[in-house]
Amino acid sequence: MTDAQIPAMRGNASEYDDAGLCVLPIRADGSKAADVRSWTPYKINRSTPAEHDEWFGEGARDRGIAVVYGAVSGNVEMIEFEGHAIADGVLDQVTEIMDASGLGEEWGAILGGWATESPSGGRHYRVRVEGAPVPGNTKLASRPARPEEYTPEEQQRLREKPNARIIRVQIETRGEGGYGLVEPSGGTVHATGKPYLRHAGGPATIPTLDAELMDAIREVCRMVDTLPKPESPKTAPRDLPPLPDGGLRPGEDFDARADWSEILQGIFRPLITRGNTTYWGWADGARGVKATTGHASDKDRLYVFATGSDFLPESPYSKFAAYALLHHNNDFKQAAAGLRRQGFGSELPRRRLNSVPSQAGNFSDGSSALDPDTLPDAAADADHGPNLRIVPAARPELDITNEADAIDGLLDIMAAGQLPDLYKRSGGPSWVYEDDQGNPLIKQLATDNLRAYLADYVTTFQVVRDPLTEGTQEVRELVMPKTCGTILGRKDWPLPALKGIVTSPVIRPDGSLLQAPGYDAETGLYLHPRVALRRLRPDVTAESLAKAKEIVLHQMLADFPWEKPSDRAHYLGALLTPILRPYFHGPTPMVILSSTSAGSGKSLLKDIFKYAYGSSDTPWPENDTELRKSITTQLYTTGQPVIVLDNLPNGYTIKSPVLSALLTMETWGDRVLGASASVTMPNDRLWILTGNGLQAGGDNGRRAMWVRINPNVPDPDQRDGFKVGDLRPWLRANASTVVAALVTMVRAWIADGAPIIRTRKGDYSEWASMMAGLLDFLGVPGWMTDRDDAMKLDAEAAEWAAFLIAWQEKFGGETITATAAAQGLHDFLPRHPKTGEPPSSNQLGIWLKARDGRFFGKHRVCLVWDSHRCSNRWRVETHQQDEQ
Repeated sequence: MTDAQIPAMRGNASEYDDAGLCVLPIRADGSKAADVRSWTPYKINRSTPAEHDEWFGEGARDRGIAVVYGAVSGNVEMIEFEGHAIADGVLDQVTEIMDASGLGEEWGAILGGWATESPSGGRHYRVRVEGAPVPGNTKLASRPARPEEYTPEEQQRLREKPNARIIRVQIETRGEGGYGLVEPSGGTVHATGKPYLRHAGGPATIPTLDAELMDAIREVCRMVDTLPKPESPKTAPRDLPPLPDGGLRPGEDFDARADWSEILQGIFRPLITRGNTTYWGWADGARGVKATTGHASDKDRLYVFATGSDFLPESPYSKFAAYALLHHNNDFKQAAAGLRRQGFGSELPRRRLNSVPSQAGNFSDGSSALDPDTLPDAAADADHGPNLRIVPAARPELDITNEADAIDGLLDIMAAGQLPDLYKRSGGPSWVYEDDQGNPLIKQLATDNLRAYLADYVTTFQVVRDPLTEGTQEVRELVMPKTCGTILGRKDWPLPALKGIVTSPVIRPDGSLLQAPGYDAETGLYLHPRVALRRLRPDVTAESLAKAKEIVLHQMLADFPWEKPSDRAHYLGALLTPILRPYFHGPTPMVILSSTSAGSGKSLLKDIFKYAYGSSDTPWPENDTELRKSITTQLYTTGQPVIVLDNLPNGYTIKSPVLSALLTMETWGDRVLGASASVTMPNDRLWILTGNGLQAGGDNGRRAMWVRINPNVPDPDQRDGFKVGDLRPWLRANASTVVAALVTMVRAWIADGAPIIRTRKGDYSEWASMMAGLLDFLGVPGWMTDRDDAMKLDAEAAEWAAFLIAWQEKFGGETITATAAAQGLHDFLPRHPKTGEPPSSNQLGIWLKARDGRFFGKHRVCLVWDSHRCSNRWRVETHQQDEQ
């Protein structure tokens, strides 16, 4: 076709538009760039005939024309063979493969559909894809550039970087989000000055193929790619030095003698051999080429393009690698052994075994192994004895040559109790160890941690073949990371279950005392004492109880300025709770240490827990998201029984749904920070909050025990003359005595039959009743006698109680609307918690509905439906018992 035969540009635009294609104008400067401000909108919306008139009509400047491919043009895709690919015979090669693979008819339809010859001599073929979106622009086949093809810029690049790879794309597609120039573009539109010419068919004859067939056609095009591809470590055995005297390993011998037809039998069948390359299709006769062999110049490899087989797609396999995958699950050692049994490889003489060296020293990241020589004798725990998990001193040895045997062997070692300091908790094996401050920590093992642990406590080795000495030997070898990962991926492990860490003697559920350091098999608790434990007598005497009360009540706690007796009782109850924690079920409320001013003694009250049990302090987070992360971190990694959320802002109102949920849960579940796994942990800690002038709001008020101190002096930090002097030095010197005294107080109560006084406190009733009985036994008054004060400290409850009192005084038992309440009680309305503004009538109605039937003090608001007006009305009722 000559230039004179090229029809007018506007007519071609109409032809393409009639075929449902989106048309673009192209600059006549050789850049092939779209001649519009932005062509992005035309990826979605087709250009219009009016735009075509503007771009290509009479008087329009010189332009080329292009078609946008993809969904905007009816899911049309273009396959482009570059001019050098045509010259290299790549199109003929692809056509031959298509015919051999059963795709000849479809490929012929593409070649005879709409075909364009580019100015460089290439070919553009179009096809409409049915059943799936058209992929984006894709390079299907390339080859290294030849030296005579190098441009000056590429020659300069090679001078600067001699190892740079210069390639020529031979086949590529234009798909979703791409466009290509079409006939009759010519002149200065292309850098050569030559036109695009129609080679066959036209837009009206574009063939339609389903997406699956198009995938097969693209796979065939990929198979003529001649760029060298490196072998993947997953599909290639490790490179080994040559054997002496020309010996062959089984894999090397197999590569030289085996035939691909035997290896691939039942998977692939040969379709056609062109040169050294054989093209393979599915053995069941399905159309399309799925793999090649003999394509690489350096070694005969299998290269699979399709998914659906055992082979990784687009990864090269030697004959040995293919055999290892198909018959030995990609285990090259086992594959080599199998081939040797079949007669492949040179015969190797034997060599004497080497001994396995021992390794001394302890693993630094785990807690020390339990030493039987240092365990307390049975008298230390009169009821049950130590009942500890004892680990033998001898190191087990394990052959890990075979990974499956290695896994079984490691599990057997776990089950035999030969691994110290290793337990299962929250879905995985965990260490118990201590930080440099002596605090107990729990570390759930990842792959690297388990590998390091096993390196210290198990002598592992492999039986290997030495190609130089031609023998076998035991060689010290660490457990493979994938083996550790497989073990960690189990759903259970033959390890003792770690229920938690305690830092002082505690009462078991059966009432006996756990006081021997280490893991207690009966309870699953690990006793990691915060202070040196004093040996306790088997029985508690009246004298020892009196001495314990003297130390705790009349020395350590004597000088704190409790606001009321209830504050002292609540603090003592909290202080005794860690000792009783295994003895009762259910959660405990948070303990709020609040004072009127700084320097009152809150930090000292907090430090008593630290010195006696150890505590984990964390700042009060900025929001509930950070609070949840902090809670999970504390429960997941720390072993201290007391967690302190410290230094809340002055006058802060504690109102957190996350905290409210925590305080009613026996177990806490969350995603581990930095991981995708979720864990569930027992919520067995005592939660303490500290601050000045604190209040509670929402549900948090009902889930708190208040401990208030008020020195009632201008400079409380300047007080002096205390019974024990400065408390912190006294605690450092007497912490062991304090713990013994606290344990003695609890043991005396247990020995007396553990009497309880039934006390109602919602989810905490079991704990509250127990503490009421314990404190009554100790003669400490005031337990939970601060209900009225607690009401005042619940900011929301106090605000609503005052509002309902004012409502009743003004309206009595009258039923009124929310609007009437908002207008008549404006000065008493509850305020918005964030803005501090009074609510609108509508907002007040929403608030009232949320609190329908709930008592605030003696009063509650009740919803009354007005069926005549179809609206809500409200009245305030007083508790009947108060009306009698």
